Amino acid sequence: MKINEVAKLTGVTVRTLHYYDQIGLLKPSRITEAGYRLYDREALAALQQVLFFRELDFPLQEIRAIMGKPGYDRREALEKHREMLLKKRERIEGLIDLVDRTLKGENNMSFREFDKTEIETMKEKYAAEVRERWGGTAAYQEEREKTADYGGDRWNAVNDEGAALMRAFAEHRREAPEGATVQELVWQWKDYITRNFYHCTDEILAGLGAMYAGDKRFTENIDKNGMGTAAFMAKAIGIYCQK
Repeated sequence: MKINEVAKLTGVTVRTLHYYDQIGLLKPSRITEAGYRLYDREALAALQQVLFFRELDFPLQEIRAIMGKPGYDRREALEKHREMLLKKRERIEGLIDLVDRTLKGENNMSFREFDKTEIETMKEKYAAEVRERWGGTAAYQEEREKTADYGGDRWNAVNDEGAALMRAFAEHRREAPEGATVQELVWQWKDYITRNFYHCTDEILAGLGAMYAGDKRFTENIDKNGMGTAAFMAKAIGIYCQK
């Protein structure tokens, strides 16, 4: 679908879709030689996820951080959305009931229906899970601070560099993980994380490697570059961190 068709279907303006692209939140599936931005089914599904998060008042930066993680699980996210939306519905129904009782003349000075504490707590719990998977709260906070001022061009460069390194691991996955070329790739991956997100120590890198191979969500996403890439990365990282 062209961008104007997506805007008509979803109610999201073309300008907003351009902005989502600029900040690295939602990129078009491809851009034609004529400059048309095209969105496939996967991109529309991602946009739906973004809108669920926005419905729950997540800031764009938080959405990008959650959806950008290699282990992001769409089904798990939907289950979280449903849980929080049900709680939001419960709150709205309470407000409607309060309005109805007030219209009937009841002198009810109740304010508990306005309380958003439970919903905010659920949101913070969800964000905390992301921080834990990212490798620790301190690293997550450093990543947020470092990327806060990233513009569209910077995010495009960062994403392209990361994708290129993943492809390089995939291309060399038939080689010995302890080989000089592969170990150089591990160093480049560690340096990439440090330069663009947070200081990646050997301890954090080892933890990431374990997640790449041990968490199927990470594995499935990384293996899109080539079957076995995640396990190969994990093994190469393990060797690097033992030196």
